[in-house]
Amino acid sequence: MKAFMNTGRIVIVEDEPAIRRGIADAMRACGYSVAEASDGALGLQEGVRLGVDLVLLDLLLPRMDGLEVLKQIRQVRPTLPVIILTARGTEEDRVRGLRMGADDYVVKPFSARELIARVEAVLRRSVGRPLDLAGAKLAHALIDFERREIRWSGERRSELSETESALLRFLVSNRTRAVSRDELLTRLWGIGNGHVETRTIDMHIARLRTKLRDPSGKTTPEAILTVRSQGYMAGPDLLPVEPAAHAK
Repeated sequence: MKAFMNTGRIVIVEDEPAIRRGIADAMRACGYSVAEASDGALGLQEGVRLGVDLVLLDLLLPRMDGLEVLKQIRQVRPTLPVIILTARGTEEDRVRGLRMGADDYVVKPFSARELIARVEAVLRRSVGRPLDLAGAKLAHALIDFERREIRWSGERRSELSETESALLRFLVSNRTRAVSRDELLTRLWGIGNGHVETRTIDMHIARLRTKLRDPSGKTTPEAILTVRSQGYMAGPDLLPVEPAAHAK
């Protein structure tokens, strides 16, 4: 059977040369572009580059532990898929990695076929993730997702929590459609069935709406719309800001 060819770019962070080369060869054979890193510091450097689609990350690394690499990747690329590769197979280690933002966890030893299947599954799930936007703008407000703050006419006004920033980023990234409460719970909270906890979303939306009102008292365009029976969506005046434009 002919293998399905892929076009994504994968970073492999693994200090064992033989394991790293084996994974790289398997990924290249499937059509992926590959970058290799032999320690945590190099892995972080490669992982946060634009154009990377997924990181395969060992935990026991020289120079920087894998969980610290994951933590710092999440600060810069919060939506980047990361799969942990490690000999640590305890439940505690797996739960810790997943809670810190890993998308999957593969315990050594593993077969190339299993790893490729995990990579493809994570990339499929990642299609609907929010883009790595730098921020958004609304009237005279500039929202910075990385610093988690709102500035009105250049003057700092209020801070956003990590969850509020992630929620707003998701809505802006999917601004052409309404997003259901269940989808938000699944994507941002990792809750598969959101029928019990949907009030959590409503409370965060209410706080965001309050923070996005012009402090001068001027009329502000509605930032987040409620779409009956569907959920929430970004208002037409809440516009995305790309990283390059944000840096100017």
